[in-house]
Amino acid sequence: MTRLRRLSVAVAFSALCALPAIAGEHNSESIVVKVVALHPFTHFAYIPEGLDLSSIRFEGVKMVKVATQRKSTIDVRFCDEASTRDPGGSMRCPDTQLASPEPAYQVTYSYRQQPLASDEYGSGYSTFSVYLRPDELSPAVYQELSQHKIAKDDAAGFFELHTYRAPVRKVVVDEAASTFCPGYFVDGLWTRTDPKCADRIRNKTVTAASNYVTVEVDPALPSSRAKSAANAGSRF
Repeated sequence: MTRLRRLSVAVAFSALCALPAIAGEHNSESIVVKVVALHPFTHFAYIPEGLDLSSIRFEGVKMVKVATQRKSTIDVRFCDEASTRDPGGSMRCPDTQLASPEPAYQVTYSYRQQPLASDEYGSGYSTFSVYLRPDELSPAVYQELSQHKIAKDDAAGFFELHTYRAPVRKVVVDEAASTFCPGYFVDGLWTRTDPKCADRIRNKTVTAASNYVTVEVDPALPSSRAKSAANAGSRF
């Protein structure tokens, strides 16, 4: 897959995430059921921009079941009554469940970043995972992963990892086309010189680098696996 194609796919994937497709909807007098299609097999993950990309390490691969739909069920009559009877009684309105699981290979990597304020241990250790369909792997790799316990370095050679920052479209203030009322700060608050003046704000759309790094994981080609195995062997 070329770099340009990956950028196009990443932008398309961002659009899918922003506007999920509704796969189905069922309505009755009181019950409303919505089924939204999920897209877990994208090969993409997103990590914060600015971290040391050389810290990314392969952690493992395992067979899992991953949901391909999200089902939301709401009993309109019950939820209306629950919200008036008890403000906390409508917490499960709607009732949302993951559905239609499919087998997948979960490929997990770790990376280091500055510890978050919420990280009580201050480790700065984080992980991300992508999901591949079993039939995306060659029969030889599928058999190897299914029947044998494989060393981490050997398993890492089954996959290729690429990182890049995909461009995104942002809406910003067009300062050249906007007018701002004069004023001054009083106790930290901006006060207009003329109280009747109104700012005229114009916006524009620009293309800029994303605040996140896109990580793409694909099955490795046979030649790439052979090269990876040779490099792993040279370390011992």
